[in-house]
Formats: sequence, C-alpha cells, structure tokens
Amino acid sequence: MGKMFYSKLKAFPDDFLWGASTSAYQVEGAWNEDGKGMSIQDLHRSAAGIADFRVASDHYHRFREDVSLMAEMGMRAYRFSIAWSRVIPDGRGETNERGIAFYEALVDELLAHGITPIVTMFHFDLPLALQERGGWTNRETVDAFERYARILFERLGDRVKYWLTINEQNVMVIHPGAMYAGEIPSQKELYQQSHNMFVASAKATNMLHQMWPDAKIGPAPNVTAVYPETCDPADVIAAENWEAIRCWLYLDVAARGSYNTLAWSYLEEHALVPTIAEGGQGALGLG
Repeated sequence: MGKMFYSKLKAFPDDFLWGASTSAYQVEGAWNEDGKGMSIQDLHRSAAGIADFRVASDHYHRFREDVSLMAEMGMRAYRFSIAWSRVIPDGRGETNERGIAFYEALVDELLAHGITPIVTMFHFDLPLALQERGGWTNRETVDAFERYARILFERLGDRVKYWLTINEQNVMVIHPGAMYAGEIPSQKELYQQSHNMFVASAKATNMLHQMWPDAKIGPAPNVTAVYPETCDPADVIAAENWEAIRCWLYLDVAARGSYNTLAWSYLEEHALVPTIAEGGQGALGLG
C-alpha cells in the first residue's frame, strides 16, 4: 500500500474548536477557600519553596485575567474540570454556593469572550470525605456522582453544551499514582473502582440527554495506538491484547454497554472480575 501525500491540504472547518485544557487541581489553587472541601489531591505536598496544588496557577483568583489571555491567544474553546469538593465539600452533602458560583462566573466570562466551555466533571480529585468512605470502591460514590452531576446540569446546562464525565479512567487503573498520594489500591479494587466509574458515567450521560437533549457528553479515556515490536505473531497478539485492555475497554463500555471479550477474559483469568449490581456477565445492563 502506497503512502498518502496530500497535494493540497484541506482547511479546518470554520466551527473547529481550537483551544487548550486544564484540570481544577492543577490550576485553581485556593484549596481551602470559600467553603471548598479537601480532595485527595490536596494530600500531595511539594518540597519547600516549590508551589503545589494549594497555590498552583492561582486561577481561582485570576480567572478573568486568564480568560482574557485565552482570547488574546485566539482560543475558541477551553476545557476545564470542576472540583467536586468545591461544589459539594464532602461529596454528598450540602451544595457550596460560593463554589458553584465560581464556575458560573468562569463560564459566563468564557462566553463573553467567544470561547466555548467544555467541562470535565471528574479529573482525579475525589472529595477526601468520599475517599474515607471507600472512594470509588464504594457503590455509594456512584449515587454521590449522580447527584453531583444533576447539580452541575441544573446550574450550568443552559450555557455548557459539551461535557466529559471522567478524565482518563484507564490511567487511574494503570497508573493509580496519578490519583493517590498514599497507599495504592490492589488491582482487584482498581477494576472494581473502574466498573463503578462506568456506571456513574452512564447515569450522568443518560441524565444529561434527558435534561438537555441538545448537549453532548462522553468519557475522556487516554487512548493511544499500540504497535507490535516486530512482525512476530506473538508480538502482534501482545499489541492487540494490550490495546483491547488499555484502550478499547474504556470506549466499548461507554458506547456499547459491555466489556469487550478479550478484556473480560483477562479479568476472569487474573481474578479481577468486578462485582456487577445488575446485568449479565461483562455487561452494565443499563439499557
């Protein structure tokens, strides 16, 4: 098969969303201000003299200046995450009005500058109070996320039309150190957490479609191409296996409602099958 070289490059469509992205704990700072509760990311601490997540880029206080700079750069879109513990300090109790007001003001500022907001609902920063109750291993966290999603959709759904439920869920399974500052859960626990995240994401997706039919929503897995090291059939099979487990698993469940057969077999053979509350073997059963 010959290589494809374009003789004439096609222009990007006029409505293409050029932009950039951040996550709340990496830019906001203000880790304990205006009623925000602690998240598991607040347990990370840097060496003396080095800024950590408590300050970060101080976006919480400088967001208007930051948005102005985005507009000056020509950005058409800005993907950011919402800190669950800023909106609901303990993850499941009362809404923190000052917290949700920050995100309302940020969205309004973006729209005033002609920048499309794209919201990630969860990006590695589980409320610490939920973690102390078992975190994503505890099925109650699914219910807490569903309630959190409803609050976001009620308060921002009239202005935000692009949503991402969970950022890089596969990274939280493969490289859990991205989320945990302390003891890392076992592989069995991580795949149970992953399953519960699938259910939470599906519930939020269904909810948004009902509340705001014109909006779009989906997961944000870390997907990459996996190539065999050589043409040896064993290498080819290894690459296909890893791609199915590392990448496609996290899109298959979102798009089809079930685990792909190879990933499910891997879970069975390594005694990692999660407890499934409803549905058949390997299926979410959410319809």
